[in-house]
Amino acid sequence: MPAPQSPNQNHLLAALPTAEFERLASHLELVEMRLGDVLYESGGMLQNVYFPTTAILSLHYVMENGSSSEIAGVGNEGMLGISLFMGGNTTPSRAVVQTGGQGYRLKAQLMLQEFNRAGLMQRLMLRYTQALITQMSQTAACNRHHSLVQQLCRWLLLTLDRMPTNELIMTQELVASMLGVRREGVTEAAGKLQQAGVIRYRRGHITVLDRAGLESQVCECYAVVKKEFARLLPDALQRQGTAQTRTALRDVPARTPHQAGGFK
Repeated sequence: MPAPQSPNQNHLLAALPTAEFERLASHLELVEMRLGDVLYESGGMLQNVYFPTTAILSLHYVMENGSSSEIAGVGNEGMLGISLFMGGNTTPSRAVVQTGGQGYRLKAQLMLQEFNRAGLMQRLMLRYTQALITQMSQTAACNRHHSLVQQLCRWLLLTLDRMPTNELIMTQELVASMLGVRREGVTEAAGKLQQAGVIRYRRGHITVLDRAGLESQVCECYAVVKKEFARLLPDALQRQGTAQTRTALRDVPARTPHQAGGFK
């Protein structure tokens, strides 16, 4: 039986002081996020922000010809919707559910009100934004300077860090879209890792057999992103004491979207 969901499974929510957390608690809505659901479209107004718990979200930049590539991922370490409090109100990227699961939705107006109180929420979100920008910058550099095998290792490790298991439900088409490359390139790169005994691939599933093997082949980009998150968000990484004392939302009912893209 799956473990009951709690907002404290999201590192940012768990890092909030009790007073700030309780102001938001009754407004957080537990929602199902299905693989492939579109939460934001490029240029759309932000009506909600999202705090994933078991889902993983992917930010894509979409070109005029329809091709796209991932510029960042968001899991239980973060939040989707930083454009809201950075003053833009819209985002140039598309947000898609990469790994199905759950998370908490909060109305944009309530998030902005809490941010404008200039308390820990504001400082936490600004530090998270810097960490996310680091991830975006490093992804751009990685895609330009490192091999596809190294890029795939980076992407797999960052995904594993957000999951409780070593198995990813992921087609090669979706991985190719994430990395912005042809499917044939992903097939070749995944084949090399499989031959090395690092992963096992079968249709729609990638199982990591040897994490150390991935880490031995990945470029420095993975460590740069991890180090920056740890530097900027130590309170979010060391959240267990605060999280264990909270019970405010254990009984919040889930709200499931009616269709893909229904989160807007």
